[in-house]
Amino acid sequence: MPITVQQLLLILPNAGPVAGVFVPVLNTAMNRYQIVGSKRVAAFIAQIGHESGQLKYVKEIWGPTAAQMRYEGRADLGNTQPGDGSKYRGRGLIQITGRANYEACGEALGLDLIKQPELLEKPQHACMSAAWFWATKGLSTLADEGKFETITRRINGGLNGLADRQMLYARALKVLV
Repeated sequence: MPITVQQLLLILPNAGPVAGVFVPVLNTAMNRYQIVGSKRVAAFIAQIGHESGQLKYVKEIWGPTAAQMRYEGRADLGNTQPGDGSKYRGRGLIQITGRANYEACGEALGLDLIKQPELLEKPQHACMSAAWFWATKGLSTLADEGKFETITRRINGGLNGLADRQMLYARALKVLV
């Protein structure tokens, strides 16, 4: 069951006109990575909705904040070269972060994200990278089980923005039934 522009706007009303751009590529990405059925789609849309500010941001706003400055030199993110922290900041609808994640995502999607990290800012790659991340982290199984907080932890590393994510999830479940 593909999502429609009208459904997406009921879930993410602040998406505005970009909803029409994102719906076809979201449907392609969700289909490719088996994010199907109301539970999976609702959880996915809620999470990407929060992470992207309702499809407004496909690139992390760079301060740099104190948290962002800590990206630099983080071996767990593969940020081993000077400037990697900023270069491989969060991009895409789920905010892929770090050289190692860009490399893995690029291999999976057939893109050279090390040389062209900005490709994740294009709607089709922003959606596909989010669906790839979702699949590699086993989040569809968690969505099937209703483990929304666990999904949030796997995406965010904690529970930042949980109230907004839960509100979007509740809205999505109503719209998609």
